[in-house]
Amino acid sequence: MKFPILRRVLRGLVGLPRPLKRAIAGRRVELDGQVLDLDVQMVIKLISLAANPGEEPPISDQRRLTDEAATGLAEVTRGVVSRSVTIPVPVGPTRDAPGTLDARLYEPVDVAGATSGLLVFFHGGGFALGSIASGDPLCRALAQQAGARVLSVEYRLAPEHPFPAGLADAVAALRHVLAHREEFRAGAVAVGGDSAGANLALTAAHQLARRGEPTAEFVLALYPVTDAGRQGGSRELFSVGFGLRTQDVEWFEGLYLPEGLDPIRPTALLEADDLDRMPPAYVATAGFDPLRDEGEELVTALRAVGVPVVARRFPGLVHGYAGFAGLIPAARDAVLDAASALRAGIALTGPRSSSGMALDTPGVADRGAGIS
Repeated sequence: MKFPILRRVLRGLVGLPRPLKRAIAGRRVELDGQVLDLDVQMVIKLISLAANPGEEPPISDQRRLTDEAATGLAEVTRGVVSRSVTIPVPVGPTRDAPGTLDARLYEPVDVAGATSGLLVFFHGGGFALGSIASGDPLCRALAQQAGARVLSVEYRLAPEHPFPAGLADAVAALRHVLAHREEFRAGAVAVGGDSAGANLALTAAHQLARRGEPTAEFVLALYPVTDAGRQGGSRELFSVGFGLRTQDVEWFEGLYLPEGLDPIRPTALLEADDLDRMPPAYVATAGFDPLRDEGEELVTALRAVGVPVVARRFPGLVHGYAGFAGLIPAARDAVLDAASALRAGIALTGPRSSSGMALDTPGVADRGAGIS
C-alpha cells in the first residue's frame, strides 16, 4: 500500500460535498447515542477496501506497516526540530546489564535555548507494534501546538519482551528525565502517550509516586488501556467495524502478558488503593472505541480520590484518532484539544513557571484547564 498516494486520495475525498461523502461511506452509523463522524466512517471504509485480505501478516510486517501508515498519512508539522538521544537504564528485574533506550527529542524552534515544559512520550501499538517513527507525527503536533519539548522513548516490545519489560523502560526513562531536568531544559515534566503508551505513562507516574520518588507533574493519556481482560460494555458494542477490533485488543493482551499472569495487575489502575498519589491528568476517549469504558472508569476513580482530571470524550471518533489528524477535521481538533491541555498542564503544575513563581497549588489545574 502506497500511503502517500492513499493520503492524497483520502484528502480529496474528505473535501467532497457532504452528500457525496455519505454516498461513499454508506448509511449513517448511530450507536449508544453517538453518531460516527462521517469523515471517519468514509476513511475507515476506504482503508479497509485498500487493505490486503487474507491471513494476518507476521508481526515484523505489521510493525513496518504501522510505521509507514503513520508517516504516510500525516501532515508535515513545521517549526519543530528533532534529534536523537539515548537514555541510560540500569540493571533491573528485566535487564541483566546496563543499557540504553533510543529516544527522539522534539523542540519547537521558538523555545530553543530556553526552559520549557517537557513531555515524556510513549507511543501506542498494543505493547507490540509502533515505534518512535509511528509516534513522530503526534509528537511534532504536540510540541508545536503546546510550545513544549517532547521526548519520545523507544521502549521494548512484546512478544520478544513481554511485561514487565516495557513498563520497566517507561519507569526508567521518566525517572532519568526527572533527575536530569537541567540537561533537558525542562521546567514542568509531563508524561503521556496514546493507547498502550498512555497505559505506560499512567502506570509509570503511579509507580514512582507510590515509591515516594519524584514523579511527573502532569499526565496526558489518549484513549488509554487500563483494564486488560475485561468483557462487555464498549468492548462488546464496538467490537468490529471501527478500526481497532476487540479481537485485536485481546491478541495484543496475549502477547504482552505472560501466560498465567493475572491480566488486571500490570495494566490497570482501577483497583489501586493509592490513586490519590497521581498527578493531575488529561484523559481522552473516543466514542466508538472498545477501550472507551475503561478509560472513563479511570477518570471516575481518579476524581473520587481528588485528583484533578480533564476528561474528554470525542463521541464521533474511533481508537487511534490521532493518526487521522492530518486527514479528518474532527481528529485534528481532538489532537489540538490535547495540546491545549498539555500547555495548560505544564503551565499550572510543576515546581516553577518560567517567571519563577511557584504554581503547584492544589485545585489550580481543575480551574485553569476547564474540566468537562
